[in-house]
Amino acid sequence: MRRTKIIATLGPVTSSPAALERLILLGVNIFRFNMSHAPHDWVRTVAKSIREISARHGLEVGLLLDTQGPAIRTGVVAKTYDLQIDDWVSFTVKGQPGTVQITVDANYPYLVEDIAVGSTVIVDNGNLRLQAIEKRENELVCKVLTPGPLGSRRHINLPGVDVKLPALTEKDYADVELAFECDMDFIAMSFVRRAADIDLLREKIKEKKSAIRIVAKIEDQMAVRNIEEIIAACDGLMIARGDLGIEVPYEELPIIQRRAINLCLAAIKPVIVATHLLESMITNPSPTRAEITDIANAVFEHSDAIMLSGETTTGKYPFECVEIMDRIAARIETGKTVGTYVNPIQPKTTRERINAATAYLANESKSVGICVYTHTGTKARFIAGLRPQTAPIYAFTPSMTVCRSLSLHFGIRAHLIVPSEDPNETLLQMISILREKGYATKGDSIVVVSDLVAGRETLHAIHVHEIK
Repeated sequence: MRRTKIIATLGPVTSSPAALERLILLGVNIFRFNMSHAPHDWVRTVAKSIREISARHGLEVGLLLDTQGPAIRTGVVAKTYDLQIDDWVSFTVKGQPGTVQITVDANYPYLVEDIAVGSTVIVDNGNLRLQAIEKRENELVCKVLTPGPLGSRRHINLPGVDVKLPALTEKDYADVELAFECDMDFIAMSFVRRAADIDLLREKIKEKKSAIRIVAKIEDQMAVRNIEEIIAACDGLMIARGDLGIEVPYEELPIIQRRAINLCLAAIKPVIVATHLLESMITNPSPTRAEITDIANAVFEHSDAIMLSGETTTGKYPFECVEIMDRIAARIETGKTVGTYVNPIQPKTTRERINAATAYLANESKSVGICVYTHTGTKARFIAGLRPQTAPIYAFTPSMTVCRSLSLHFGIRAHLIVPSEDPNETLLQMISILREKGYATKGDSIVVVSDLVAGRETLHAIHVHEIK
């Protein structure tokens, strides 16, 4: 069983019930709704379909709502400008008329104040690079460094600038309400810069008494500088390499990715590698060799999940992308390089040491899996954080919310169970499900971590159970 999770972003080519069912059966673990483009009624309809289809197949997938976040954009232009090297472009704010021929409005009132002369301004996701050469009243004059078209509502990046934008916009708050309404499992918070940003969303979730988990997206230099406090505050991390690859030098991106993954492993927080994993397959039927290696490296580095964006929203080959990602991840997971990884987690409590012993026992006994009963998911998450070498983690929980929340974690396949008052009966029920699902057959051994009744005592124990 593939243990690295696959996240697929939904769009026009994948939102029909037939497409959703095919993606679920191909192994998609989480569906992402990109609120930069998704209308609310469409989200409601598709989310309902996913719940119905996944319930029908007994495969509870997670739902992730990705906020648009605060964005600096150009205004509307009458025509697209064909910019050439050394052209001058004026970005104006607060209704100021421009003083050069090519003038474009920007929606960020502090643009002139925040940008130093000589700084780089990046437009349209890196397609245009400009340099600030002069600051005038409510006007920033730039020189074009790389040529290209400049149209309406193009995204502006200001590398290294701590912009004065709110952590959550009015649109984001409206989209978060939709996440509550649709019973989403995760909210991906865009352009997180510090832990305090996450605290704002956390308070909103607490107000609603919701169990939605927060995935923080790191997308700029400020987030990279504050990455440790961000990881401590969130429930999971997304390495959003699109904007991040624009904000930092190219050669720094792999270093940032590896450091972020290692920090998440040490903190037992799930981590997602996102953007451009199979970008060429938006239009081509097969991946490049570099893309194959990129996916493999994310698995080698022990990321919890890998994500498809444009490939499954508007691409020509959405199903093939999932199949290819599944094949690569499953194959890499069987390699010795992955299995010999030394995890940085240091168990501190007795329960953590018992859970750590579970992973060790599974590795040494060559068990076909680890069987965990959990009320909150904490036990399963900790064991997943230890990255057992080959054994999948079969988590059983009485909570559907917990069941779906575990869809993001490496190696966990979660199932709903109605527990008995007798822990031994619960254990037998879990073993029965393993057999019914085909996860274990007669003669297989499986490591079980659960409560057991011994006389008048209930013990937290681990043992190797042979399937009869």
